[in-house]
Amino acid sequence: MQDLTEGVARFRRDVYPAKAELFARLAATHRPATLFISCSDARVVPELITQSEPGELFVIRTAGNLVPAYTPGADAVAAGIEYAVAVLGVREIVVCGHSACGAMTALAEHHDLSAAPAVADWLRHADASRARVAAGAGAGQVAALVRENVRAQLANLATHPSVARALAADALTLRGWVYDIPTGTVEDLGAAGHRAAPAA
Repeated sequence: MQDLTEGVARFRRDVYPAKAELFARLAATHRPATLFISCSDARVVPELITQSEPGELFVIRTAGNLVPAYTPGADAVAAGIEYAVAVLGVREIVVCGHSACGAMTALAEHHDLSAAPAVADWLRHADASRARVAAGAGAGQVAALVRENVRAQLANLATHPSVARALAADALTLRGWVYDIPTGTVEDLGAAGHRAAPAA
């Protein structure tokens, strides 16, 4: 906790004063251009990777950057997507997977998750991804699963009514990325669905 407290002190002392005008504007407006869906992994920091300022990204983080296909009912991921698209009017959604993803590694290597039943249930949202990746692909299996999983989550996104409406109106672009932790590179898997003007 001491590290976090010291971080807040540094923010107030060194960062906030230089961006006080930006924060004053943000207090009255919230208009991010992009919904960024990434893994909860602490090594993946969307604002750092994209060098985005506060207010530019609406971020949803889930284990394995999984986006369940739409079903009626209370769902925090679905609510976040709907708010970003239907209320905030984001023009782009990026689903970002990453190298050495613990969730994808657990699936590719058939880890025993009996001690983590909630995690095991959650990872079932990647069943389609796993089915598309050939078993026994060796060292490349996790990397292949990471990429296939990003593509599958883009397909799941399109099942959400707010996303489907925005795609039909050519008001939204879906894009898949894979971030490589050791090199800092980002592979763009391309846009899915209809293409709109690039996010500002």
